[in-house]
Amino acid sequence: MARQEALIRLHKILMARRAEILRKLQEDMDSLRLKSDPSSDYADAAFDATGDDMMMQLAELDSRELEKIDRALQRLKQGTYGICESCSQKIPIGRLNALPYSTLCIECQREMEQYPGNGGRVSDSNWEKVYDSPATLEDQREIRISDLDLDLPTGR
Repeated sequence: MARQEALIRLHKILMARRAEILRKLQEDMDSLRLKSDPSSDYADAAFDATGDDMMMQLAELDSRELEKIDRALQRLKQGTYGICESCSQKIPIGRLNALPYSTLCIECQREMEQYPGNGGRVSDSNWEKVYDSPATLEDQREIRISDLDLDLPTGR
């Protein structure tokens, strides 16, 4: 029952953070719309453009966080919130308190970070044992161009 209460509390935290991000994004969008001042000089315009770029990058980060929160809320509705997407074990409440939209347990997250190109899974392949096989007699025979079946156009 304690886990259920913790999930309810985390739902409230996710909803509050979602509302906060939406409010901030709306303020940022309103600020960008109101900023157009054609009377400013080039230095002011350049400074404003730099600030706008930074604001847009921060808005991008907020949008990504919002997507993660929405996904976590969807998982709550489906009853899969707090379950690791990789190993299907329960994600500890302490981890969810620290990162409420986490979809992986700590072990699977570590694997994902250690083996990012492999989908986070440890490969069964042992690349240390890969080597060139010794050449067979057929591999060592000399190949002549006349032996190759080339489809070259005839004439000019």
